[in-house]
Amino acid sequence: MSAPNLHADRDLDLSNSGRGVWLVKVPKYISNRWEKAPGNIEVGKLKISKATGQKAQVSLSLSESVLCLKEPGEQNIPKDHRLDVSMVTKQTLGVFSHYCPTNNPDAIVPESEKLCLEGKIVQKLECRPYADNCYMKLKLESIRKASVPSRQLKQLDKVVTNFKPVSDHKHNIEYEEKKKAEGKKARDDKEVVLEMIFAAFEKHQYYNIKDLVTKTRQPVVYLKEILKEVCNYNLKNPHKNMWELKPEYRHYKEPEQPSNSSEPS
Repeated sequence: MSAPNLHADRDLDLSNSGRGVWLVKVPKYISNRWEKAPGNIEVGKLKISKATGQKAQVSLSLSESVLCLKEPGEQNIPKDHRLDVSMVTKQTLGVFSHYCPTNNPDAIVPESEKLCLEGKIVQKLECRPYADNCYMKLKLESIRKASVPSRQLKQLDKVVTNFKPVSDHKHNIEYEEKKKAEGKKARDDKEVVLEMIFAAFEKHQYYNIKDLVTKTRQPVVYLKEILKEVCNYNLKNPHKNMWELKPEYRHYKEPEQPSNSSEPS
């Protein structure tokens, strides 16, 4: 069970905090069968026997319904198991449950999430099979599967095509199209380009090269040659990597000064 989100704001139900709980570890083949079992069948029986003056003996017997839940070719699993019991004294372990209600639009009072402490773990139990023929066959099969290499060499008697070759890749096609589009940009006369540059700087004081290329429709290399003659390139903040006109080419309008003269009354 995944750990609940203890950082969320909700109450913790401690009504079962004094209850003792067993922590049982079962073999993987049992847990796999229990996961396949529907919720309405008996999966096994637990038997506890204790003779006078002796330690309690705990055993687990799987039901026939669980033993039949196997895939074709899958090995049988042992039915009877013993459980080795050990007390938990140096650890504080608990079992929590997290209940998430389903959204029912017809409910008068909506249910809320519940976080409960189901009890404190007082004993650990290790489920172990008896060394009978069934378990030995199961163990032998698991060793055989583990020894099979994940990669094997196989000789092919015909050509196998795992992929369909393409004449060119998508990113290469896009690059070539972009390159052709750049090449189609005709170089206008220098005076025409300067007029477009000055017209652009009448609206804004700073531009990056991408915006100037968009406005002038000129090749980047050609445009930069012209920009170097009439513009400065900023290398420092706050207008880093931006172009602005050199002082001698700036002709920004001066802000209008408010008139001091008053209208005659």
